[in-house]
Amino acid sequence: MSSSNYYDVTAWPIGNPAQDVGEVINSIIADVKERQTATDVDHGGKPGAVIYLPPGDYRLRTQVVIDVSFLKIQGSGHGFTSSSIRFNVPEDEWPDLHELWPGGSRILVDLVSGGEAGDAAGAAFLIKRDGSPRISSVEFSNFCIDGLHFVQDGSGLHPENTYVNGKTGIYVASANDSFRINGMGFVYLENALTIHNADALSIHDNFIAECGSCIELRGWGQASKITDNLVGAGFKGYSIYAENHGGLLVTANNVFPRGASSVHLRAVTRSSVSNNRLHSFYPGMVVLAEGSSENLVATNHFLRDHEPWTPFLGIGNGLDDLHGLLSVSGNNNSIIGNHFSEVIDSQTIRPEGATPVIIRLVEGSANFVSNNHVVALDVNATSSDSCFEAQVDALLATDAANGLAVTAVQVDAGSTRNTILDSGTEAQVAADRAANAVRATPSVGVRAVTGLAGQ
Repeated sequence: MSSSNYYDVTAWPIGNPAQDVGEVINSIIADVKERQTATDVDHGGKPGAVIYLPPGDYRLRTQVVIDVSFLKIQGSGHGFTSSSIRFNVPEDEWPDLHELWPGGSRILVDLVSGGEAGDAAGAAFLIKRDGSPRISSVEFSNFCIDGLHFVQDGSGLHPENTYVNGKTGIYVASANDSFRINGMGFVYLENALTIHNADALSIHDNFIAECGSCIELRGWGQASKITDNLVGAGFKGYSIYAENHGGLLVTANNVFPRGASSVHLRAVTRSSVSNNRLHSFYPGMVVLAEGSSENLVATNHFLRDHEPWTPFLGIGNGLDDLHGLLSVSGNNNSIIGNHFSEVIDSQTIRPEGATPVIIRLVEGSANFVSNNHVVALDVNATSSDSCFEAQVDALLATDAANGLAVTAVQVDAGSTRNTILDSGTEAQVAADRAANAVRATPSVGVRAVTGLAGQ
């Protein structure tokens, strides 16, 4: 039984989806709005619709504007493949590559970049509706949004390595409820997902990489989740960012290196960052900033090592090794049971001669830091022209000539009344014992002392 609320872009009579799928989808949305006008017919009235993108390439020259609830846009394959690897392969080798572009159900964003008009102007999909109730239950599933190319930005980098093009995949400008972005692929966009004022948002099982910033939750929000994603931003942006959110769940994500931060939370409260695998080439991997309080950061695996791929050697995020892999400015946060691997060449530490910091409590009070394990190794950094081989080799190497001296926990003067338990030896915890409770991890050959220092 066919449904008048199911649309295939290749069968719709208005527009050409291969040349401008934006025109086609906007026409379909207009049809939905024209047919679904009643707000209450037998306890129903506006069921919404499904728009289907069969596998294939669809150029988008007109921005899609979504102002209806209960709309699902779905494809049959997220289609992600690394454009960065291909663009850094010599062009004379391209004819021997099995494929050159992402695939699946793929939208090619061919819009003029946002520029001074802002990120929304360069968005493939703009979701915006005023009035009440909030726009609800808009879903994106199982297709690829490809920004195609990055451009020169004056940095001297190869244009395809700048992470700049003014393009956004999905931009949600209005307060929203129960949105879902599942099983999607995002590649070569300056901003993959920018979502304002979200309630009960689900960003799940997506492949979001080689974008300037990947996931940004702006404005405010509550009770949302970012789970089971493969995600990795460029060196200028965030892999996962949220501000003014409560009840946010960031769990079971595999965060790739090169993002300026893995998880950056600003004024976020009563939320959880747990069971993630986080990998970075720079300090500042996880940041709890501007009064982020009563959050749980637990059982995550942190790996900080070196950039092994020659096109990006020498690029950083502007932070030195005193910043900390995990930085906290807030109150009553719990940091429990995390594993930290700091595997770097001591000759590259900045400032020169400094002792790298793993966990840094910058401001606030009454934070609880317990049972975190730090592995610190001094290695000889190497690089390669092969992205895949270089990174895998770096991940699998566990031999090191020497251990690396680190400060496992540093408590600044602006942070007081914290409890630090079994997260570093006596020498590895830099804290005022009169202002904080400290129980150091016993050192080999040194008998443990029971009780809390400073009591």
